[in-house]
Amino acid sequence: MSATGAIPSFLAMLAAERGASPNTIQAYRRDLEGAEELIGDLVRADAAALASLGGHWADLAQSSLARKCSALRQFYGFLLDEKLRADDPSPALPKPRTRRPLPRLLGHGDVDRLFVRAEEEAADDRPEAVRLLALLELLYGSGLRASELVSLPLAAVPRDAPFLTVTGKGGQQRMVPVSNRARQALSRWVALRPDGSRHLFPSRGAQGHLTRIRLFQLLRELAARAGIDPARVSPHVLRHAFATHLLEGGADLRVLQTLLGHADIATTQIYTHVDSARLVALVNARHPLAQAGGKAV
Repeated sequence: MSATGAIPSFLAMLAAERGASPNTIQAYRRDLEGAEELIGDLVRADAAALASLGGHWADLAQSSLARKCSALRQFYGFLLDEKLRADDPSPALPKPRTRRPLPRLLGHGDVDRLFVRAEEEAADDRPEAVRLLALLELLYGSGLRASELVSLPLAAVPRDAPFLTVTGKGGQQRMVPVSNRARQALSRWVALRPDGSRHLFPSRGAQGHLTRIRLFQLLRELAARAGIDPARVSPHVLRHAFATHLLEGGADLRVLQTLLGHADIATTQIYTHVDSARLVALVNARHPLAQAGGKAV
């Protein structure tokens, strides 16, 4: 099979098995077809041909180079799995100089301070304060993206099952668990929210919903009132804290991938920057040699 046939098969696999969004599929298609224009049939390309891509892509931003190389590595992994190649030339691809930067991280103490302040302000059931508490609970307690959170319809609020139905990137839907704390905050907010909108968090306009920019502003204002540098707080920082703190608690990476709505587990792996001391302690506690009375590390 030539690359002409292999590329569509690879993209179909991404859509069917990994749930990749249409935008991701199109980006991979452009990257693979662009590489093929430069070096010829990708199925038959050797390591030297792939290494030559470094010269063609020398002016690209490192993030763009990393994305193109990732598409090619996955493509050659697919060819191996499908027995369309017996070797993998992708190690010859150019190496991006930088990794994707990690989002800023809030520690447990910072998160506690945010919640203490939000709960104090919501104690008198002011609608704006209860709404902010519900938003905070869903950002940190369920790991929602800002766009997913502000666009939630009222119908997404759980009645009996402790789950939200969330529409993520590429229109992909997933079930997200909602903690008892978040359910209580949501119940308080639903009782106070203005009528006339299908959105869980309506804007002052009858048909619209709270914007991501306004959510960002509300969180930074809360951080300032809680004595935290506002520059350290954003919706994505809270999503990142959700992921990191779950991993620290022993969550499985595949489960976290599902909760976060990532099509590719490589994206989820960005959240695995737990400290080295904890990793050593984990190996010493859980490795079979440790159970046998020795030290694994």
